[in-house]
Amino acid sequence: MVIGAGQAGLSASYHLKRLGIDHVVLDRDEHAGGAWQHRWDSLSMNDVHRVADLPDAAAPGGSADRANVVVPAWFARYESLHQLPVVRPVAVDRVTSEGDLLVVDAGDRSWRTRTLVNATGTWTRPFVPYYPGAEAFRGEQLHTVDYPGRDHFRGKRVLVVGGGASAVQFLGELAPLTETLWVTRREPVWRDGFDEGVGRDAVTLVQERVARGLPPASVVSVTGLALREQEREAERLGAYAARRPMFARVEPSGVRWADGSFEPVDVILWATGFRPAVDHLAPLHLRGPEGGIRLLTTSHDVQTAVTAARDARVQLVGYGPSASTIGATRAGRAAAHAVQRYLATADEQTA
Repeated sequence: MVIGAGQAGLSASYHLKRLGIDHVVLDRDEHAGGAWQHRWDSLSMNDVHRVADLPDAAAPGGSADRANVVVPAWFARYESLHQLPVVRPVAVDRVTSEGDLLVVDAGDRSWRTRTLVNATGTWTRPFVPYYPGAEAFRGEQLHTVDYPGRDHFRGKRVLVVGGGASAVQFLGELAPLTETLWVTRREPVWRDGFDEGVGRDAVTLVQERVARGLPPASVVSVTGLALREQEREAERLGAYAARRPMFARVEPSGVRWADGSFEPVDVILWATGFRPAVDHLAPLHLRGPEGGIRLLTTSHDVQTAVTAARDARVQLVGYGPSASTIGATRAGRAAAHAVQRYLATADEQTA
């Protein structure tokens, strides 16, 4: 069984099918597209950092077309072309163990399976840190998942919180349109262009955390930030130079810093990332004392570390070192082969 029909889930399903392993893919959405279908309308294919190829299918290229239309359409064609066994909409509530089998419950429906590939990503688990007074703020508080597009913010003073690529992109959209402020926990690290070596090092750092049972950090967060052409106007306007450290508290009409200074704002836009959507796996007790799910590394390619150390029946793709479109595609293949190995070993033991 595969849970999730985003990039990782489709890759896993494709490879499971090629290996002749019967399976079903459960997807919570009504339509194909994974998290891409929920992205904001102003995000074009020219804006996305990169969409990786699926097995035997080149990703759509850059264009002015909406990413939340182009990528879901591509996923839908892929599912149809390869006749992948996707069942939707199915929102999985929990996965439990029953002898040698795993039981997947979703509302009043349930499935029993010998193995599980979890490909639920992070989009359904937005993270908003708590700051004192946040509940009393009289303006709007939005997270990346709620971003309604640039025009919604016209004439509003917007505080963008977060040090990742989404925050940079939001500032790029909003600064030419309205007044913005930017706050981050750490001083941003800027880079010129993308160095693949830096990317590999970042993924390795995430894998080291996962191998120790720590919660995974973002791959993107340790690669540094870069400005694209569409963000140069915001740069000229000083949107990135005026970055401030995190405030101490939220007040009804703005935020206050530890030094007593105050900034009135109309909107707080939390570009503060996501957490892995793995709560449905809690009954399997996969998390270690450090709070993360430790994955076994069996090769030098850390993005193929997919097997849960505490239960070899469970493969996690799009988690930790494979939490990117490129990593998810590679991890899907690794998960399918891990399932094949597990089933072969289990069959030998019962023969």
